[in-house]
Formats: sequence, structure tokens, C-alpha cells
Amino acid sequence: MQTSKPQISVVIPVYNESGNIAPLTEEVTAALAGRGPFEIVYVDDCSTDQTAEELQGVAARFDNVRVERHARNLGQSAGLCTGVRAAESDVIAVIDGDGQNDPADIPKLVDELIGSAGIRLVIGQRVRRQDSWLKLLSSRVANTVRASILKDGVPDTGCGIKAFYRQDFLALPAFDHMHRFLPALLGSRGNSVRSVPVNHRPRVRGVSKYNVRNRLWVGISDLLGVLWLQKRRF
Repeated sequence: MQTSKPQISVVIPVYNESGNIAPLTEEVTAALAGRGPFEIVYVDDCSTDQTAEELQGVAARFDNVRVERHARNLGQSAGLCTGVRAAESDVIAVIDGDGQNDPADIPKLVDELIGSAGIRLVIGQRVRRQDSWLKLLSSRVANTVRASILKDGVPDTGCGIKAFYRQDFLALPAFDHMHRFLPALLGSRGNSVRSVPVNHRPRVRGVSKYNVRNRLWVGISDLLGVLWLQKRRF
């Protein structure tokens, strides 16, 4: 059991990511080696495959891995909220559990966050995305519409790798799909947001949980609610 307080908490929401858990844990561990104590907080969103068993395995192998589990499937934003609430560090790094984000980019985002005065969120920008043409098209349309309405100044809010401060996140309203709108939500509170280029890899295990319906159309409807929040912030 890790005894010293972690300097970084890496939060990883997962749902049916069997086969990705151990490699991802090993990559995160290698990326943060030598940077002081850190923890990995997995949130299992009621997976129905072997994810829960694999999480038990990495928790037994690594003394800085903790696992939270939802009793029912609540979605990625709920997983993120659960993980941040459980985290022990004020510096949070978030990464998707599908292996497409590169854990080697975590130190770059964290250093940008803590080394830049006034920056409260650092989000990755996938410059060479390894996705299907349909996924790329739906993401491009959603990003264009979002940027024109919310004017958050971020080219790629769908990138799963981010770094921010725990207290800033916990001050935000929690709702389904909020993870897509962190730049707008934090920016409306006067916080500065920065994008940095990051690596993006093809998915080699498991299947994507997103499609045109839940990535594009749901995202477009949600941004109207975020716009409402922006205009009523005081």
C-alpha cells in the first residue's frame, strides 16, 4: 500500500476494456517513473466483460492502483466524476481506457499545467488521429459546431487526455457528457485553457463505445445546455 500522498492522480474511466487494463497500467507507470509518488484511479462503469477481474489483478500487482466501481452503467462523465472525487492529489491527469491516448504524453500535460501561471486546464490535441473516416467526420462536424457556438478556443475537446486541478473540476456542475465541455465550463469561470499536440494511436483491443448518434447528435444537443450555463454565470 502506497503511504505517501500522490503528487499526481491519473483517473481512468473504463467500460468493457478487457485486454487494455494491464498494458495501460504498465505504460502509465513507465511514463511517470521518477516523478515522485502518483496514483492510478480506475473507475469501472459496470463492465460486463473481464474488465473487473483484470482491474483486481493490476490492483494486486501495483500498490498505487485503486479501483472504484459503479453499480450500474452511468457513462464516461460519471466515471470521471467518481474518479476525481476519489483522487488524493490536487493535480489530476485523465486518460481514456481504450489505449488510443499515449500515456507518455501525461508528463507533458502536467508540466504545462503546473508550470504555466493562470493555466487551469491542459487538453490534448490529436494531430494525427487514428480513427475511421466516419468517426473523424462526426468529430469534425461536432467540433466545428461547438466552437462556433461556445467559442471555447479549443480545436479538439473530444481528446481524452487532459490535466487540471481537482478543486476546479469539483466546482463545476456535474451532468452527463460534461467531459466533452470542460474547456467551455472552466473558461466561463475565468480560467485559462491550453491545447498541446499529443500522440494518438489506433485501437488494437476492444471496440469503440461511440458512434454518430452518441458522439455527434447528443453532443450538439448538450452544447445548448452549456451555452445556457455560460450566459448565466456570475
